[in-house]
Amino acid sequence: MVLNTIRDLAIIFLALESIATLTLLTILIWQIWRLIKMVQTEVLPVLRDAQETVATVRGATTFVSDNVVTPVVSTGSKLAGMQRTLQVLIADLPLQRSSKTKAAPFVPPPPVPVTPPASAGGGNPVPPAA
Repeated sequence: MVLNTIRDLAIIFLALESIATLTLLTILIWQIWRLIKMVQTEVLPVLRDAQETVATVRGATTFVSDNVVTPVVSTGSKLAGMQRTLQVLIADLPLQRSSKTKAAPFVPPPPVPVTPPASAGGGNPVPPAA
């Protein structure tokens, strides 16, 4: 008799647990469905706008590169080439100085006399020990 009562209570407990699990599972499925709808209605338009923005930035970058950066780099390189050309041409020309600005002729300095190195003991050798 006690075993029959325990068995009946266990069956009732498992039935209530199954109903609770089914209810929670239904709520979970409903929440997932709402999440999917939210992604479709809110996130996908944001992604489309982001893709349009990236395309616009890519076009602006190409425009700036073609119409600003390339001409500036080209002009800078041409100026650098002209500057170097002038430097080379001017370096090959003989300088004509007036008598006031003529450089003095180069006179080498007199030779320095070579002295023998001093001994390690300060000039006075120590006699050997006996």
